[in-house]
Order: sequence, then C-alpha cells, then structure tokens
Amino acid sequence: MSEPRDEDPMTFDVATLRKDFPTLQREVDGRRLIYLDSAASSQTPQRVLDAMDEYYETLRSNVERGVYRISEVATGRYEQARTRLARFLGAPSPEGVVFTKNVTEAINLVAYSWVRRRLGPGDALLTTEMEHHANFVPWWHAAQDHGFELRTIPVTEDFELDLDAARDLLADGKVRFLAVGHVSNVLGTINPVADLIEMARQANPDVVTLVDGAQAVPHLPVDVAALDCDFYGITAHKLCGPTGIGALIAKPERLEDMPPFLTGGSMIVDVQLDGVTWNHPPHRFEAGTPPIAEAFGLHAACDYLDDLGMDAVRAHEHALVGTFVDALRDTEGVTVYGPVDPDRRSGAISFAVDGVHPHDLGAMLDGHGVCIRVGHHCAKPLMRSLGVNATARASLYLYNDTDDLAPLLDGIAEARSFFAR
Repeated sequence: MSEPRDEDPMTFDVATLRKDFPTLQREVDGRRLIYLDSAASSQTPQRVLDAMDEYYETLRSNVERGVYRISEVATGRYEQARTRLARFLGAPSPEGVVFTKNVTEAINLVAYSWVRRRLGPGDALLTTEMEHHANFVPWWHAAQDHGFELRTIPVTEDFELDLDAARDLLADGKVRFLAVGHVSNVLGTINPVADLIEMARQANPDVVTLVDGAQAVPHLPVDVAALDCDFYGITAHKLCGPTGIGALIAKPERLEDMPPFLTGGSMIVDVQLDGVTWNHPPHRFEAGTPPIAEAFGLHAACDYLDDLGMDAVRAHEHALVGTFVDALRDTEGVTVYGPVDPDRRSGAISFAVDGVHPHDLGAMLDGHGVCIRVGHHCAKPLMRSLGVNATARASLYLYNDTDDLAPLLDGIAEARSFFAR
C-alpha cells in the first residue's frame, strides 16, 4: 500500500475549462466522455478551431507568392505563427523554426540532411531504449545504410535512464550524435536531457544533439535555448493544436549547413537547367504549399496555453498524476510502469491488469465512456525491456481531474471480474 500524498489542489477549474473543448461536451451512452488519451492526441479548444476557420473563411489563398491583399495578409499570419512558436519555446530565432507535418518528419529531416551526410564507419549515434519509434527507426535505418554504430542507453528498474551506462557509452568519444526523448510516451519519465547533452559534449565537444519534445512541450515549460540542444522536435496535435503540423526547432547555423530534405517549389532562389540555388533556412526545408490553416491553429494553441500558463499546466498535472498513479498501484492486480514520484514524470501512465489483455481492457473502458490507449505505443524495444507485449495507457492533461479516476477504476474492476475468472 502506497502512502497518501499531501498534494496541492487542482490548479484549474476543470469543469469550466472543459467547456473550451467541443469534443468533451459529448456523451457516450448517457455518460460524460472521459478522455485519457492526450499522449496520442490532445483535444482541441474552440479558439484553435476558430483560428483555422478564419483562414478558410476570410484569407483562403496561398502564401509566400501572392501579391494581392489576402495572400499578403495570410503570408504575414503564417510567418507570425513561426515567430509565436519560437517565443513559446524560447527558441533562439524564428529563422530556426522549420514547419513540418509532425515531429516524425522533423526527425527524418535531420536524419537525411545531417546524420546520413556526416556519420559513417567509426562513428556512433547514441539514443535510448525508451524512444518512440519516430526517434529510433530513422537512426537505425541510417546506420544500416552508412555503417555507423547505433548505441542505446538502457532503462533502470526505476524506469529512468541509466546515466552511468550513458557515461560509459560516451566514454570513447566516438558518439557524434545524441538523440533522446524529453519525456517517454510510455513511462511518463522526464529525462534529464540537459545533463545528457552536457555529458555528451564533455566526451566529444563536436557532438550534435536532438531532443524529441513531442511529449514534453504540451505538459512542461520548455526553454530550448536553455537546453542548448542543436535540434528540438515538436508536434502540434498533442498541445491543443491541429493535426498536420509540427516543427523542427534548430540552431540557425545548423540549418545553414544542411541541404533540403524535400525539394520542389518554394524552397529555391533560382532554378536553371544546369543547377539550383537553395533558399535560405527555414524556407529551404518547406517545399510546396505549407500547412497554412494549421499554422493559424498552432499560433492560437500557443496563445491558449500561454494564457493558462505552462507552470500552471505542469502544477495541475503534477497534482493529478500522483493521485492516479497511487490509485492504480493500490488496485489489486494492476502493475504500473513508470516512476512513482510525480516530480520525475509526466501524465502518461502505462499499466497492466492481471489476466486482462490491454485490448480487452480498452474495449471494456470504452463502454464506460473512458478513452485510453492500448498496445505497444510505437515503443517495441521498450516493451521487450519491460517484458510485456503491450500495456494500457491512461494519459492526463489540463482538462482532466480526479472525477475521471473513478470511472477508470470501475472499468478496470469490471474487466478483471469478466476476463480474469
């Protein structure tokens, strides 16, 4: 039995805040919809939907090329979104913000335009055992093609990165690239990325670093400049924004040294039959018509979260995650994977129920109006390390509160009663 916590009260009036999110007004079989899958995709507030509607209803045109008024206004708003995101993340400069369709594309941009051109036999790339496939498969693929060594930091029994092992893996100075997730999408572990970056630079001052921030930016105050990483990837659909847009946040000087990943229109200065001159970053990396409406929505999402305050978002989740983790750990037949201390974790809570397959549990909970994620969560190496094929995952966000806990526990109890007989 875990000890009860003395937690701060919830930061937000969640009942009022939920009214900002249209989907959360739905009922399922007469029950309030309880959304516990924000690590996959957050809900979208009306403010973001309105921003995208404004583009489609009043400024529908292409950007960066029209000389007529609505195109020029749309272009200005598109570039304002770049500046807004840079400010939200403490990025060194808007010139280092490349819009992509998601964090997966942002990581692949770096894999193709930096890693594949610079790493080869005798070099090593260091990542971790807990990465999402998006921050593992591109490196594995590049290593197969270019002959460099792929190293992985293991996970401890406490569900954190083994920093002693990391130090050993860096000791020979062969690691030229470090790629690490800021927060695990399975374990909720908040990784000490600043410490890892410093450790890597002590071993090799020329190491280049990338942080996958998909699970961090929605939940924590993030200052990219303070982290001093070379690349930081984000995706909008996890931070109250639309699908179809993400970003690579980079030190501008890194982008200057990189060729484009995708080629075509908009990313050139000149094209002749015998040669091409690339555009300056970040436009060099944004071939074709960009996600214009989605940029409007991302701008509004940054405004929405800043109005709430990211410190307040973190405080709310900190209070909530401790309550949920303790309740699940105290439930008979439930095993929780991830740190116990809410100081060391975010709101993605993976767990298993004895005798119940995660997919059966997810279906049972759906009958209670509870939405969770089940499966391997695009983290099969971690699943193998944990000794499981799949887990259930309940992930919390700013519109969740303790009222969402009882339906989750009731569904677990019903599933155990039905399946584990």
